[in-house]
Amino acid sequence: MRLLWITENYPPSPGGMANSCDRIVRGLRQAGVLVDVVHLSRRATPPRVSHEPGGRLHTVPLGEDPEHALRLLWTTLVPQAGGYTHVVAFGGVYPLLAAPVYAAWAGLPLVTLLRGNDFDTGMFSLRRQPVVLEALRSSAHVCVVAAGTAPLVTALAPATPVTWIANGIDTDQWEILPSERQKAAAWRAEHVAPDRRTIGVIGQLKSKKGVRLLLDAVRAGRHAQRFHVVLAGELEPGIDAWLRAHPETAYTVLPFQDRYQLLSVYAACDLVALPSFYDGLPNVALEAAALGVPLLASDAGGLADLVDEEIGFRFPAGDEHACRAAVHRAALAGDDELAARGAAGARRVRERFGVAAETDGYLRVLAAVR
Repeated sequence: MRLLWITENYPPSPGGMANSCDRIVRGLRQAGVLVDVVHLSRRATPPRVSHEPGGRLHTVPLGEDPEHALRLLWTTLVPQAGGYTHVVAFGGVYPLLAAPVYAAWAGLPLVTLLRGNDFDTGMFSLRRQPVVLEALRSSAHVCVVAAGTAPLVTALAPATPVTWIANGIDTDQWEILPSERQKAAAWRAEHVAPDRRTIGVIGQLKSKKGVRLLLDAVRAGRHAQRFHVVLAGELEPGIDAWLRAHPETAYTVLPFQDRYQLLSVYAACDLVALPSFYDGLPNVALEAAALGVPLLASDAGGLADLVDEEIGFRFPAGDEHACRAAVHRAALAGDDELAARGAAGARRVRERFGVAAETDGYLRVLAAVR
């Protein structure tokens, strides 16, 4: 198999989507699949083609004229289009726009790897909804990262097969080093009162992530004196003002960081919170659980496939009373209980959410539509 892989999210672009794309592509290449990645870049960079192990990387700047960039790209792809077996769309509106056209022109099956935002907000966007629907209905197969998304896709594109393939994580390469634990301990000694537990909220903290919901729950549940909230990432508008208006809530704001830089942040957290209103399966959830950090999470999207009361504290998405109750349970849990939930989470990730299972899932889909 040889894939033409169209994406807006690929290193050096930051964020969980780029990390996921890189992980999936590397897994397929290591399994023997040739993957030529077309990175539709938002950066002001010259177009170029470079060689990577297992395929090529086409860096295509969209610039101020994306329509021209996408049409010009097809001109450069035509001589080699006959060598591909599939076209794959991964993340972003322009891949979903261009990939169905390229697949039709090349006479190839389209496989769409639907990520959280593509669907959750794309279906309610005047600009993006027609693009997403056309991609779903043009696909030979759609893959989703949350089991609950599959019936929603089927309702809109009933003729298109849909498969749930959860995000994975390579636990062999993901661990906290002693130096990072020392750094975390020193940070806590300087910034966190000894009788407080730390709750980490990590990543691109957009409106959908429910940060305000969590902060309100900590305050309304009268547990502000028990917790220190660590906000590591890009904050949604209004959170700074909330924090200034509620000085009784102890908190630290840290900048957005690379996942390996976050290891010392995870080490400093007693819990990691994902109170999302809607979501896919965030890498943060897998990363924290794999390190043995218990989760305080909603049941949004793929979080429902990962989190239960065995490994964390779960509540129905958007339910402020249930969120407050989950915070209450976390506040009353003893250290041994937190450690047990964290250990159970690490086992679950190793057993059910490994990279090998993720890669096998995509290989089966590709073989089925070949």
